[in-house]
Amino acid sequence: MISIQNLSVEFSSKSLFDDINYVINKRDRIALVGKNGVGKSTMLKIIAGMQLPTKGFVSVPNDIKVGYLPQQMILNDHQSVIKEVRCAFDHIDKLQKELDDANAALLERTDYESEEYHKLIDKMSHLTEMVAMSGSENCEAEMEKTLFGLGFVRSDFERPTSEFSGGWRMRIELAKLLLRKPDVLLLDEPTNHLDIESIQWLENFLRTKADAVVLVSHDRAFIDNVTTRTIEITCGKIYDYQVNYSKFVELRKERIEQQMRAYQNQQKQIQDTEDFIERFRYKATKSVQVQSRIKQLSKIDRIEVDEVDNSCLNLKFPPAPRSGDYPIIADNLGKRYGEHQVFADATFTIKRGEKVAFVGKNGEGKSTLVKCIMSEIPYDGTLKLGHNVKIGYFAQNQAQLLDQEITVFDTIDRVAVGDIRTKIRDILGAFMFGGEASDKKVKVLSGGEKTRLAMIKLLLEPVNLLILDEPTNHLDMRTKDVLKQAIKDFNGTVIVVSHDREFLDGLAEKVYEFGGGKIREHLGGIYDFLENKKMESLRELEMSQPQPAKQASEAAKEPDKKEERKLTYAEQRERDKIIKRAKKKVEDSEAKVTELESQLAEIEARLSQGDTDNGKLIEKYTETQKALENAMSVWEITNLEYEELNQ
Repeated sequence: MISIQNLSVEFSSKSLFDDINYVINKRDRIALVGKNGVGKSTMLKIIAGMQLPTKGFVSVPNDIKVGYLPQQMILNDHQSVIKEVRCAFDHIDKLQKELDDANAALLERTDYESEEYHKLIDKMSHLTEMVAMSGSENCEAEMEKTLFGLGFVRSDFERPTSEFSGGWRMRIELAKLLLRKPDVLLLDEPTNHLDIESIQWLENFLRTKADAVVLVSHDRAFIDNVTTRTIEITCGKIYDYQVNYSKFVELRKERIEQQMRAYQNQQKQIQDTEDFIERFRYKATKSVQVQSRIKQLSKIDRIEVDEVDNSCLNLKFPPAPRSGDYPIIADNLGKRYGEHQVFADATFTIKRGEKVAFVGKNGEGKSTLVKCIMSEIPYDGTLKLGHNVKIGYFAQNQAQLLDQEITVFDTIDRVAVGDIRTKIRDILGAFMFGGEASDKKVKVLSGGEKTRLAMIKLLLEPVNLLILDEPTNHLDMRTKDVLKQAIKDFNGTVIVVSHDREFLDGLAEKVYEFGGGKIREHLGGIYDFLENKKMESLRELEMSQPQPAKQASEAAKEPDKKEERKLTYAEQRERDKIIKRAKKKVEDSEAKVTELESQLAEIEARLSQGDTDNGKLIEKYTETQKALENAMSVWEITNLEYEELNQ
């Protein structure tokens, strides 16, 4: 459908793309990948016709509609959500008006045999067909379905768009874009402002209803689930793979290894030929062979190994000063704005060294709770910070808070103190701002580069409680992996507010779910949480379906058989899988309790014999006793979950 031919782009004499060619076909699902700053967003703007290339062109047929969602845009704030979304059907309203006008004109005509009369009838037939094809009778239903899928509720429909945050207004623009049903969707970081449930809805929409899709996203799970083709942009070139991102990573590694082997073999051949020429250059008896080798050498088509960008982020959080055992204790915590109760009766404890995730739909209170912890806003109930807690806070809009008019170096120089000031260049180099990059103004940096710069400021002072609110927005895949490992290695306590499933997987050991004015604690990782949520949704679905009287009486007699008949084979397998995992958690927690009880008994025996080991044994006894109490709590919770699943 769309052909990109001989495309080249230069900025300030620096080449971003060099003679690029590829085609976007119908039903393509393309992921544009590459590190921050390689030109992914620029590529989308050029395809959308919003930016001109230095050389080459983009060929788009006249009948092809292109829809583009940028990372940031100026939004209309003058009408309600539903009226703004209805703008997506302006083209249908225009067709309908043309049809009404043609019909009115036809009623006034009496020249039934004239050519103009027959042309008017043909026009009406064409317009009637166009309106029918547009599916205008389903517009209201489509609008509702799309808004619900993107996280809105019915009470939001009549609210002015000005009442919503920038992230929610971007959802409105996304809804309009999807409802217009363009032939090619260009999406630049569409998941940045979506929660996990909305992302899953968007995944399904793009897989099943969209035509061609070209997207830029740093959400690995999202692009793996949506795309079937990956175009890598690196060092001014592109590499086109007909596979999703995970498979692309494997194939890319194989490609580089094959090139390297071929390059090394050719280099050996060239070196041997040059050695022969040098050895026998001045021997008359070998002149023929020497000339032959010189010609052979000149004809060799030199193999080049694709330039691999090996620059990488060197990220390590400073060692955490020791805090109290419980950095955060909340008891009946609540927050309301006027009549709106954000959350209430939240009671939980976060232990030292725990890494937890805050998840849930936008607007349910995740960032609000963070502001409560930071003492930025008042709240109801009790919220205590433990002894010696030092907080490092990365806000969701941290990158936008940077001064855009100063350089990268000055940004850090203004906040650095003491000996750190002498190491600013080294620190910037570790964050891939070495050399001339440190003299760039902040306003010319990409979104990911601004996020990295904001992260440096966070690292300048040792903390023991890290609160990261959407830290992965705009970060490329490799930088996200480095950040994830740095958080894993950090010996303090971490709270991560994120919708990125891949990032949270293996990182968070406990999940706090925000929704319906409540904060619920879930033990286990993010995928354990998602599996349990599917199970809960299934139960809610079953409970909402009324049973006929006869079926209800039969169900009362045979509850177990009835429950089995409600589930499909696939659902029953999913249920069995969840029960198996819950049982494993119970067994693991029981084993931990048994182990700690054994340790405690051994220490008690030594203490009864008068062995105090200069006080160290008593300290160990206290620590083991606390660990046993925690393990018992975990066992109780996992056992309750297992019993509920088996009811």
